[in-house]
Amino acid sequence: MATAEFVHDGKTIDYTPSADVTAGDVIVQGDLVGVASLDIKANVLGALAVIGVFDFAKEADGGVTFAVGALAYWDSVNKVAVTDDGGGAYKLLGKVVKAAADADATVRVRLCPCAVPTESASSSGV
Repeated sequence: MATAEFVHDGKTIDYTPSADVTAGDVIVQGDLVGVASLDIKANVLGALAVIGVFDFAKEADGGVTFAVGALAYWDSVNKVAVTDDGGGAYKLLGKVVKAAADADATVRVRLCPCAVPTESASSSGV
């Protein structure tokens, strides 16, 4: 008997919201961040993109910059991308693929649905 069975390519995941979701909304489920590609009505099955490149809102003129290759995190309270995990309060979006200056209102990020190893795990060889 197989120990795994292919379901789909994983670019999107099923999602049934409890409230209406608008296309472009960022949805956080545990440590998984997805983006609604289309509007989804409350209690209706829809899909979230968990792979792809997206422009995320960021604070403009607040001293926030991103370099290519840097990790970006999602602050779901203020609905902006930030440069650190806020002590675990913000969830990983992925890696920046286009630098964003302080004046920019968005940052371009390649979503990464995979966990980033903690410093202790990576230093222990796990």
